Amino acid sequence: MALLVQKFGGTSVGEPDRIRAVADHVARTVRHGDQVVVVVSAMGKETDGLLRLAADVSSTLPGREMDMLITAGERKAMALMCMALHDRGVPADSFTGSQAGFLTDTTHQNAKILAVRPDRIRAALDAGRVPVVGGSQGVSTENDVTFLGRGGSDTTAVALAHALAADACELYTDVTGVFTTDPRLVPTARRMAKVSFDELLEMTATGCPKPAMRSVEYARTHGVRLHVRSAFTWQEGTWVDEEDPDMEQAIISAVTHDTSEAKMTISGVPDQPGVAARVFRELADLEVNVDMIVQNVSDKGVTDISFTVPHSDLDRAVAAGETIAAEIGALGVTSDPSIARISVIGAGMRSNPGVAATMFETLAACGVNIQMISTSSIRVSCVVAEEEAEEAVIALHESFGLSEA
Repeated sequence: MALLVQKFGGTSVGEPDRIRAVADHVARTVRHGDQVVVVVSAMGKETDGLLRLAADVSSTLPGREMDMLITAGERKAMALMCMALHDRGVPADSFTGSQAGFLTDTTHQNAKILAVRPDRIRAALDAGRVPVVGGSQGVSTENDVTFLGRGGSDTTAVALAHALAADACELYTDVTGVFTTDPRLVPTARRMAKVSFDELLEMTATGCPKPAMRSVEYARTHGVRLHVRSAFTWQEGTWVDEEDPDMEQAIISAVTHDTSEAKMTISGVPDQPGVAARVFRELADLEVNVDMIVQNVSDKGVTDISFTVPHSDLDRAVAAGETIAAEIGALGVTSDPSIARISVIGAGMRSNPGVAATMFETLAACGVNIQMISTSSIRVSCVVAEEEAEEAVIALHESFGLSEA
């Protein structure tokens, strides 16, 4: 008998028929002899609807009340799921994040998990019942309801799987697994049977939308096996685990792209100790998430610093940059929101030279100009013009032979 945590996303439980289908699947798993803990997201676009409703009635949107409102979507879904399970003869109990034992910090709308104490979940399992937990929520150290942020239901499921020592955490979504690239851009993109934590973490950090990056970080830290699969076909998906040291790793496993960031450049920065620290400390204090950073070679005592930030942070970053530029004697600030980051990822590139060269040659053959470059031990990323992103992804996927099994 295995203990499984099964998480179902918003599209998986988006309407009554879908909830009944998921309940059928959970019931089959239970009758197979396994124990199941279910984690559900809000139905369909419920969270978006609640956010619009909040904006219609308030301009201040206080964080505490926003968390109370948004988490209502998951509470609705978990109660409906329990009702559907009862109809199938499967005893089930719904639990909010606080009832499930999730203790978080006091940051509203993007809280971090401090501890998971799933005593009531264990008791329900021991009684032969199926616990159904509302995802993406907990209770803060100040005893307030908190929301874990977008994609937080994945993190809820992984954290529960770790706390309960589950055999696996199954993340059900609207796709059949993790693909070598976006199948909407490249029809020959291949579903991966297995991917390592490190590779998937790089993929989610550079544009792969599912699962949520925080959940992959948590799974890697605590060694929780993941199975990313479809709630519409129920077929085997992609297993996420540690690298097998006895197996040869693929040189390149995936190509990702991300158009959610903008490039910002501070020109004519004095090349002196502490200047870069001043720039990025100011941005950090404003909670601007800086990603790729490139500093040019100093020329005549000045240099240019370019970096990328999320589109949502660009206005604040530019305003702060202009203030800093005036104070340190830099020439000015420019920004470009029409960029894309293209990345190639693979554990095998640690021991195989030439990946960067092949990537650059492929982009050059397509006439794609590279604006910035960054690397890790298993990733090479380039910033290019947004309108060239699709062509770049298609060419790189073909160049590295990712359509082939």
